[in-house]
Amino acid sequence: MLNQSYDIHAHQQMSTKRLRIATSGIIAAAAALGATTFDTIAPIRFANLSIQPNSAFAQDVDEQVNIRVYQRASPAVVSIDAGDGTGSGSIISPDGLVLTNAHVVAGSRTVKVTLADGREFQAEVMGFGEEGLDLAVLKIQGQNNLPTITLARNSVQVGQKAFAIGNPFGRFQGTFTTGIVSRIDQERGLIQTDAAINPGNSGGPLLNSNGELIGVNTAIFSSGPTAGNIGIGFAIALDRVQPFLTAVREGRAPRTAQRQGPVPGNVPPKLLALNGSPVTGRLGRGSNVLPVDNSFFDLYSFEGKAGQRVQIDMTSREVDAYLILIDPSGNEVAQDDDGGGQTNARIVATLPVDGTYLLMANSYDAGQAGAYSLRAEATAARPETSASRGNFILQEEGILGPGAPVLPTDGSLYRQYRFEGRAGQSVTISLASPDFDTYVALLDSDEQLIAENDDISQSNPNSELTITLPRTGTYSVIVNAYDRTGRGRYRLTVR
Repeated sequence: MLNQSYDIHAHQQMSTKRLRIATSGIIAAAAALGATTFDTIAPIRFANLSIQPNSAFAQDVDEQVNIRVYQRASPAVVSIDAGDGTGSGSIISPDGLVLTNAHVVAGSRTVKVTLADGREFQAEVMGFGEEGLDLAVLKIQGQNNLPTITLARNSVQVGQKAFAIGNPFGRFQGTFTTGIVSRIDQERGLIQTDAAINPGNSGGPLLNSNGELIGVNTAIFSSGPTAGNIGIGFAIALDRVQPFLTAVREGRAPRTAQRQGPVPGNVPPKLLALNGSPVTGRLGRGSNVLPVDNSFFDLYSFEGKAGQRVQIDMTSREVDAYLILIDPSGNEVAQDDDGGGQTNARIVATLPVDGTYLLMANSYDAGQAGAYSLRAEATAARPETSASRGNFILQEEGILGPGAPVLPTDGSLYRQYRFEGRAGQSVTISLASPDFDTYVALLDSDEQLIAENDDISQSNPNSELTITLPRTGTYSVIVNAYDRTGRGRYRLTVR
């Protein structure tokens, strides 16, 4: 029962460094064979093995994985009818425990559950998550041999395949969508994915390639009052799910849902003027609420130009400020927690395209309330000439610091940028910093590692790589610190 519009269903050496960025089976195989860092993959050659990235064999393997995941998991994915809305759920025990979202069944004592084979049961609501955790468990009575979904044991990695099954819009039970894990927010216990999630998918499973549950789908971010999925979805990670299930089984989970607050439906953003007077606001009762963590937020919009440099500051003495900037296509440009010093937030970014940007002024923790001030300043967009278009694909400056995503494998900070490339195009990627030892990696549209570099030379800790792109599509550049101590300013250029 996902709400639409602006809703977040609801925010050493090179050869050893490379192992924590690589996400594909091909890369893992290379590591197992002792392969060192390489600059290009088109095709990849290990010993006498040649693998073409776009081969029919690889496509067939992907299809077989999709089919296997659906066949294993779909019998245990249910549709939930709570009377005033619908959602999805996962059967996690043969005797009928069903895992779903609190906002799907809040206010109900019993709900109707429909299995994939068409059987219908009444289920009792057994428990809800505490402190705004958007989870609930149902119990189907009188059953002891129901199909189940296994909870994953292995950790989740950015770039791995992700699969969702659910009942979008309450009308299309058993819908299967695929994508990748786009980001992991360890502090909030959230998995971000681009697998299509829509209203009605709430409570359904996010799965790995083994058909195991890695998260509970809970939220999407939509870019307009009538928009659906735009590729930004969220699932509650297992490290939050497991303690909740233990509390349910031990009888400690609340039997009534905690107030989730007013979840935004058609929320019109407030206008934010670049280089205008500071805007003041207050988060608290009556504010929009992110169901994923029960934090308050206000939504703003402004018109931006490609190449425009913006600095946005959110300051407050009463809440821990948090900012998220979204581009006109719904892609995250930047987010920050404490970049403005103390508990203030600051985003510094170069806008990638012309259009309307959305800014979320958010409290970091659930229920934090208080006043804040918001200011947005911008420099003029860089004039675009035929020469500049030909020489530079990307020019970005930023800061690695509080609020930046963290690579779970080694705790280092990173930022991710995207650009469009074409097959056979030669690009040079340069990453420089006066403050930390840089590390740069290039991923293709499937989030597979193509190339990486740590140091230009033994005396130069900046990073640079030159590569011929293997195919036409969207590429991602990972701006990374070599280790978890890396903090500070950086400049990225792709030309």
